[in-house]
Parts: sequence; structure tokens; C-alpha cells
Amino acid sequence: MLRKERAVYIQNRLQELYPETPIPLDHKDPYTLLIAVLLSAQCTDVRVNQITPLLFARADTPQDMVKLSVEEIKEIIRPCGLSPMKSKGIAGLSRILLNEHGGKVPADMKALEALPAVGHKTASVVMAQAFGVAAFPVDTHIHRLAQRWGLTSGKNVTQTERDLKRLFPESSWNELHLQIIFYGREHCSAHGCDGRVCTICRTVYPNRKHAKKTLKS
Repeated sequence: MLRKERAVYIQNRLQELYPETPIPLDHKDPYTLLIAVLLSAQCTDVRVNQITPLLFARADTPQDMVKLSVEEIKEIIRPCGLSPMKSKGIAGLSRILLNEHGGKVPADMKALEALPAVGHKTASVVMAQAFGVAAFPVDTHIHRLAQRWGLTSGKNVTQTERDLKRLFPESSWNELHLQIIFYGREHCSAHGCDGRVCTICRTVYPNRKHAKKTLKS
């Protein structure tokens, strides 16, 4: 298959498997989604969904969050890992939202990326899932699958995002990035597939003889 042919097959197959793409992080508005996505760095969505109710019971708005100390936030979110950095980020971005954005999460990529502890991937998720703006957030899992499926040369997540955006219609980006995540967790995980096991890998590369080595982001 050519790369474009692989992309068409993969998109069609993922649509069959995952016609609905519920957002895996529990939230009620752009602010709580932003906090949940920030917490999900190097942490499972399941764990984040266990911790955010505890945090949001204390503070689910920037106005309430700034009333908590960094230490208080850190103690609540500790099970999510990286709590020193994440707690400072949550406190800092909440203050900036109040001082510079009227207490609202801005629907603007550059403004989001300027917030403490908010990188391009987090900003992309918020733009896609909170505001419905076309984005293609690429995490390490999507980066890995895109390499296994021959959709990118995989030098880094920036290149992978660029390659995926070129291959797939913009109207599909928000849904497709979740579908890839769902498929990766269920069928093509880091240790459950080596590029020769799952249905998509076997279909797009039926003659692959050796495990596909993937480059880390």
C-alpha cells in the first residue's frame, strides 16, 4: 500500500471500530478540561479521573483555585505524578486566567501555550475538545502508531503531527486523534503489538518480517 492508501484504510477501519469518540477525561467546562489534560501528562486517564473529583470539590474555577496554596494542590494531585511541577502550573495558570483573560480559558492556541505547564499537545487537546477547533494532538502513543503504520518517518511528535494533518481531512482530526488513542490502548499498545500483531498493522504491512522499531518523541 502507498501511504495515502494506508491512511484511507486506517481511517475507515477506525471509524468502524469507534463511531463514537467520548472524551476520556471527565470535565464540565474548558477550565476543568484544561486541568485534567495537564494532570494526564505521564499519567493514565483512569487515575486522573479518580483525582480530579477530589481537586474540583475544593476548586473547579480559577477563582477558587487561587485560594489554594501550591502545597494544598500538590497533596491532592500527588497520585498523578510530577506533582511539584503540575501544582505550580495549575496555580500559575489559574492566576493568569484571572488577571489576563477574565477568568476564562482562551480559545486561542498561542494564549494557551503561554500558560504555565501547558505545552502544544495540551493546548491542542483543549482547542479540539473544549472549543471544537480542528487540531491533531499527538502524544507518544499516536506518535508510535503513526510510525508502525507508515504514516510518518517519526523523527519527533512535531513532524508526526504535520504528516498526519497532511494525510487526513481537517474535518476528521478531532475525532481521529481519539480513535487512534482508543485503538492503541485496545489493540496496538507499546508491549501488546510490535508492528506485526494487531489487525491494522498486519493489514497495512502484511509482509513485515521483523518488529517495527519506533523512535521516541
